[in-house]
Amino acid sequence: MRQPFVIEGLAVEPGKRRLVDLPISKLSNHAPVTLPVHVLHGAQPGPTMFVSAAIHGDELNGVEIIRRLLRTLDPQSINGTLLCVPVVNVFGFISRSRYLPDRRDLNRAFPGSANGSLAARLAHLFLTEIVKRSQVGIDLHTAAIHRINLPQIRCVFRKRPRVQELGRAFGTAVMLESQERPGSLREAAREAGVDVLSYEGGEGLRFDEFAIRAGVDGITGVMLKMEMLDTIEGAEMPAADKKAPVLINASGWVRAPEGGVFRTTKRIGDGVSVGETVGHVANPYEDTAVEISSPRRGIIIGRTTLPIVNMGDALFNIGWSEEFPDRASPEREVLDDPMDEDEPID
Repeated sequence: MRQPFVIEGLAVEPGKRRLVDLPISKLSNHAPVTLPVHVLHGAQPGPTMFVSAAIHGDELNGVEIIRRLLRTLDPQSINGTLLCVPVVNVFGFISRSRYLPDRRDLNRAFPGSANGSLAARLAHLFLTEIVKRSQVGIDLHTAAIHRINLPQIRCVFRKRPRVQELGRAFGTAVMLESQERPGSLREAAREAGVDVLSYEGGEGLRFDEFAIRAGVDGITGVMLKMEMLDTIEGAEMPAADKKAPVLINASGWVRAPEGGVFRTTKRIGDGVSVGETVGHVANPYEDTAVEISSPRRGIIIGRTTLPIVNMGDALFNIGWSEEFPDRASPEREVLDDPMDEDEPID
């Protein structure tokens, strides 16, 4: 006989679902703030997985991904337990900001503490009540505002075969070897023995239908891989013949050589070769334009959405695969960090 899933003193019976509010704090006007969690406690035994979104409050695609996912899932058909947190950074979500009210980045505050800053307390609550009760997690992100990311999985897959296996099951076209940043959810989860995939796709404060659909299919693919699902009525199963993802372990930015109006015909997902023209920066007052060339062969995994740029602005994020050295080479040390769930855009 399967036992109920107990959270915040509430018992969710096998085969049932419930929305549970975890208390966070009160606003200055005494209005309570909670962390809502959808608990889908499957009828049959299995692993526990969490899916989270909006750790950065302006990253909205994950909120819609979870909403659509919940519409397709019946706890009676789930083996195990699914914990869905559509909005982790409630404060940033309300104010349409990446950060918390004190300007802290929640994804730099883990593992947090019960008596620290607001960010530390929220991180501690999420880690204790959600992450540590799971075996696997999927954290949903987008690029920053005015940037767009190709749907991709970011994780440390070189030395963690299980993570790579789950990343392949997610089914994005690209999987990027992305090191864990100090204070990030992925680092804290790994230290707690929980495998976490970070999904990147789309742009901040915008819905991107392609990225949303890829996210829903990807989560479904991981649940199928973990045998948490047998069949889902009304849901489109991920294609069984999907190509294996391109494994990328290096990336770098192509930056504007000067200020002006940026024009390009390149899109995220396009392949580029060394020396290929990827755009132009034109002077709006003169009949001149500076050609921008790709410094190497790779795939465009992110780009700016703004046509007006300043000198040094990030235009394209190009990813590629290189041999894994035993230690970082000088070239690797000076590469720009990719825009991801752990780093704001400079």
